[in-house]
Amino acid sequence: MLPVDPAFAAAALLAAFCVGMGKGGVPMIGTLSVPIMALVMPPIAAAGLLLPVYVVSDMFGVWAYRREFSPRILAIIIPAAALGIGIGWATASFVTDAMVEAIVGLIGLAFCLVRWFGNVGATPRPADVPRGVFWGAVSGFTSFVTHGGAPPYQMYVLPQRLPKMVYAGTTTIAFAAINAMKLPPYWALGQLSPANLKIAALLLPAAIIATFVGVWVTRRLPEALFYRLIVIALFLLSLKLLWDGGTQLLGL
Repeated sequence: MLPVDPAFAAAALLAAFCVGMGKGGVPMIGTLSVPIMALVMPPIAAAGLLLPVYVVSDMFGVWAYRREFSPRILAIIIPAAALGIGIGWATASFVTDAMVEAIVGLIGLAFCLVRWFGNVGATPRPADVPRGVFWGAVSGFTSFVTHGGAPPYQMYVLPQRLPKMVYAGTTTIAFAAINAMKLPPYWALGQLSPANLKIAALLLPAAIIATFVGVWVTRRLPEALFYRLIVIALFLLSLKLLWDGGTQLLGL
C-alpha cells in the first residue's frame, strides 16, 4: 500500500500517471510529474522516487514507438546525453538544483519567445551534429540533476519539424536511454533507497496504463495542435523553473 498520508498518495498516483502519459507521447503532461511530487516532498527525493517509474514505463513506450523514430537524431543525442550525465554526476556535490532550474527555465523561455515572435521555424532545420552534441549534453546534464531534460532537447528537435509520431517516438526512445543511464549514478548517490523502490513498484500500474493512454491520445491529436501544446507546456514549465530557481538563488 502507498503511505497513509492522503496528500502523498494522491500526488504520487497523479505523478505516476503523468509519467506514463509523457512516455506515451504527450510530453506536455509528463513534465508535470516531478513538480507534482515536489508539492509533498523535496524535489531531489521526488526525482529519485520517480526514476524507477520512468525507467519501467519507458519500456512500454519504446515498444509502442518501436517503428516510429529518427535513427539519426538518436545516434547524435544519446551519446551526447551520456556526456552530460557524466558531467552532472561529477558536479553533483556543488551544482545546486536552483542553478540548474534557472538555466533550464531561461533556455525554454528563450526558445518559446523566438519561436513565437522571431519569425523562425517555417523551414525545418537539419539534424546537425554540432547542435545535437551541445543540446544533447545539456539535456543529459539537466535531466540528471532535475529530470528537466526536455527544454534543451526540444531546442534541438522541435525546429526539425518532424512528423508528429516520429517526434513522439524519438523523444520516448531518447529519454528511455537517458533514464537508463541515470540509474547507476543515482544508485551511487543513494537516491534509489529500498523504501523508494517499494513505493515506485506500487505506482507502476498507473504509469503503465497511462503510457498506452498517451499513445492513444498522441495518435488522435491533430499535428498542429500537438506541437502548439508542446510549446505552450514548455513555456509554462520554463516559467515555473525560472521562478523556482531564481527565488532560491536570490534568497526570496
